[in-house]
Amino acid sequence: MKIVDSHCHINFEPLADDIPGLLQQAADNDVQTMLCVSVTLEAYPEVLALARSHENIHASVGVHPNVTEGEDPEVERLVELGRDEQVVAIGETGLDYFRSVGDLRWQHERFARHIEAARQVDKPLIIHTREAAGDTIAMLRSHRAEEPGGVIHCFTEDWNFAKKALDLGFYISFSGILTFKSAKQIQEAAKKVPADRMLVETDSPYLAPVPFRGKTNQPAYTRHVAAFLAELRGEPVETIATQTTENFYRLFRQAAVNEAA
Repeated sequence: MKIVDSHCHINFEPLADDIPGLLQQAADNDVQTMLCVSVTLEAYPEVLALARSHENIHASVGVHPNVTEGEDPEVERLVELGRDEQVVAIGETGLDYFRSVGDLRWQHERFARHIEAARQVDKPLIIHTREAAGDTIAMLRSHRAEEPGGVIHCFTEDWNFAKKALDLGFYISFSGILTFKSAKQIQEAAKKVPADRMLVETDSPYLAPVPFRGKTNQPAYTRHVAAFLAELRGEPVETIATQTTENFYRLFRQAAVNEAA
């Protein structure tokens, strides 16, 4: 059985302190591939270095919507970095009205630049959205984000939002939040998402799933997300593992190319 962690931050402490141990624990839990996601350009070299030194680690490039310091890249800069063969996606990017307040036009402008870069390099988007569901869908539509496609990562919305994203060709990725008792609307959506459009992730080192809630998350725990999703949908965990792995490589086409090289 093979499971893919479609979104993690293993360049963050404390995970970065023991990459060999982290990879071994992941392999022991059938998590054999992971996508390390960029949130700042200042830390992007760390993400890229991990991808270059491990064939089962892939990289993205982007600046998180809540980041207010450091380089805020123009489209040309994102395109330049996004053309690297180790980069399989643009992001994470999106809108977050929970952590950022006030006039957020700068967030919209950054999001639009990421979408345009993804269109130019023809690589999928990794979308972060929090308390900004309506505006997120509106921007995906108005900036033709369906062209590169992408994933709504760490899904925390309801089925209505999921359906709108699916209609744009996007995938839905479930994190450890899915396992929380309070996550009823997420669980209901998870039962309805088409099998060929779902992914699993950790978003580690954050949001560890039950039974590790409150502890440092790691890619190995993707197995628990997959197992919970399987139980929700009344399917064997092997089926979920196979389907989400196939979905990962269909969406992140460059990852398949890199692993085959």
